[in-house]
Amino acid sequence: MKAPLAALQALLPRRVRTAAWPRWILPALLAVCAAGPAQALRIKEVAAVQGVRSNQLSGYGLVVGLDGTGDQTNQMPYTTQTLANYLQQLGIGLAPGAAAQLQPKNVAAVIVTAQLPAFAQPGQTIDVNVSSMGNSRSLRGGTLVATPLRGADGEIYALAQGNMVVGGAGASAGGSKVQINHLSAGRIPQGAQVERAVPTALHSGESIQLGLNASDFQTARRVAQAINARLGAGLATALDGRTVQVRAPADPGARVDFIAELEELPLEPSTPPSAKVVINARTGSVVLNQSVTLGPCAVAHGNLSITISATPLVSQPNPLSPGQTVVAQRNDISVRQEPGSIIALPAAAQLADLVRALNALGATPGDLLAILQALQAAGALSAELEVI
Repeated sequence: MKAPLAALQALLPRRVRTAAWPRWILPALLAVCAAGPAQALRIKEVAAVQGVRSNQLSGYGLVVGLDGTGDQTNQMPYTTQTLANYLQQLGIGLAPGAAAQLQPKNVAAVIVTAQLPAFAQPGQTIDVNVSSMGNSRSLRGGTLVATPLRGADGEIYALAQGNMVVGGAGASAGGSKVQINHLSAGRIPQGAQVERAVPTALHSGESIQLGLNASDFQTARRVAQAINARLGAGLATALDGRTVQVRAPADPGARVDFIAELEELPLEPSTPPSAKVVINARTGSVVLNQSVTLGPCAVAHGNLSITISATPLVSQPNPLSPGQTVVAQRNDISVRQEPGSIIALPAAAQLADLVRALNALGATPGDLLAILQALQAAGALSAELEVI
């Protein structure tokens, strides 16, 4: 039962109660005070039942009905061969050598991919992605003909067909071209029908296994303790840093109810993660977590730039001389090194202090990669560096 507004208002400090706030301020403050704590982390957010997963499907097919933007069949022979095979399946036989003479401009060879969700049953529909594998200029307005989608075992699990949705547009004339977004890939919502279900081992055996999203012995122990404390002692056992084995009811209905209740169990607050710095060498991105700390150190940073400029020169011969005009080139090379002063970085026990200390260097993201590596080598950066 909620406490009355007057009782909650009496809990506020006197200077807050007597201040000249607008009418809506105090009820809002009281609502925040009366609100419960934030929702704790649940087991379903850190682990998943092993065997309950999606499967990748792919297939090769044809897109027809293009407005002259299909594959150039003289450069893509497999498109012509696929079209000839498709016509033969429909009972249209081509004379020997006639297949090589096909020049369809409205057909494109494509790769079709889809994701088969867990527990998908025959008759259900899934979305598919269609991507050109030739030199088609656009798939806009095309229709995918019946394409079988196979799994990693080579079996057919779905059949895709339908009109494509391409999120782009383009036009060209007289050598000029304008294009918005990507025209060689599209999507067919609910474009494939499931033909075969993937068997799962959810209802087999006396137990189920939970696979953690990240390998961590501490998290595995906390998950097992939470299950044993709420559902019964001895039900869960942490096998390693990524797997927790849980005894479950044998009845299928009771097992589903058990898993649904298990996934909603809250977990105790975890300890801070280990200090880690992730560096993307391709984009120059640097991400630091909250446990990264910096010891006292001094850093000198400066930039070195080299500029090369070329100026064309024309040498003219004297009048009435047999000489010829000669085009020469003059190259100027300059090297500039900006002065870099030594900056003392204080110890930073929090992430905000570390960010301010690194910003004081004025380094670019590319330079920051080398600085962080040097700080770790000097023992001033207490974190693990990971380059992706």
